[in-house]
Amino acid sequence: MVDVDVVVIGAGQAGLSAGYHLQRRGFVPADRSTAGDRTYVMLDGEDGPGGAWRHRWESLTMSTVNGIFGLPGVPVPEVDPALPSREVLPAYFADYEERFSLGVRRPVWVRQVRRTPDRRDGTGDGRLVVVTTRSDGAGDDDEVWHARYVINATGTWTRPFWPHYPGRESFRGRHVHVHDYVRAEEFAGQRVVVVGSGISATQLLEEISRVADTFWVTRREIEWATRPPPENFSAAISAVAERTAMGLAPESVIRVTGMYRTPWIDRAEARGALVRHPMFTRIEPDGVRMPDGTLEPADAILWATGFRPAVSHLAPLGLRTPAGGIRVVDGRALDEPRLFLIGYGPSQSTVGANRAGRDAVRAITTEI
Repeated sequence: MVDVDVVVIGAGQAGLSAGYHLQRRGFVPADRSTAGDRTYVMLDGEDGPGGAWRHRWESLTMSTVNGIFGLPGVPVPEVDPALPSREVLPAYFADYEERFSLGVRRPVWVRQVRRTPDRRDGTGDGRLVVVTTRSDGAGDDDEVWHARYVINATGTWTRPFWPHYPGRESFRGRHVHVHDYVRAEEFAGQRVVVVGSGISATQLLEEISRVADTFWVTRREIEWATRPPPENFSAAISAVAERTAMGLAPESVIRVTGMYRTPWIDRAEARGALVRHPMFTRIEPDGVRMPDGTLEPADAILWATGFRPAVSHLAPLGLRTPAGGIRVVDGRALDEPRLFLIGYGPSQSTVGANRAGRDAVRAITTEI
């Protein structure tokens, strides 16, 4: 067991932002501390730097990636826009970690975060317990950290969302989630049902339609937004923040801001691939059954259906509401003020994650 002031869980955009601001305010990594220092530790489940960027599909380049915002203090390097984001951004994150000596421990999986009911009255000692796998790989014993505060920055990538539709298990073809998508060529010559209405769905629809016959379905008709994103971004963030404060399941910021015409959407439309169909009612062995009763044959179904917050390790805290979310205001859990959730709800964007990391550290600093 190690006592530490702050445990940061996750070293993606939000986690690195928190680490940067902790150091700026005088916190030091626990393994380099001396008596009287304010300490932190950063834990990450990946094998190396880069967070979710390590796993993006090959064709997602620096010119097509949505909304990249530099980490605090160091801008994203100027590179060939045709380079894959999965190569550029992990290298940028690695340089950032080294530049600021953030001391990220990996690979470390957090098993649970719980309170410390170790007094007879059950009140605990004012710290949260963070139980993890060992970072040194030695033995099967867990590591245990006692923290005054926990900053959770685990994002969503490790929790892809698969909506349930009857007959799913009967399908003879492939089910592929965006989480596991690599390249369009794996679908060459096939008929692919693309499910989803977001940026990933339309990007992958466009590129897959170059090598395969695509059939695009969404739950709702898409209303293309006419205002540029900066004009309604603040309103969208406020709408997501209101939901999060009420403990509703976090909603995508992109869903609130709306979809905009992009070059890949224009290309898909020019080829006749941008034809939206209503959602199917069930899945059958050879395809999907449409609302009008027709069967649309398919060799594969690509699920571009988004992700959910990866927060199962927080379950022992009992924070989830009946509506499926955690009540969070300004990044802080209302029902456990020692816990901050960043990159959650309104801070899902890269710029939002940066600000959330800064604001969490600022709040902690005023109380330590």
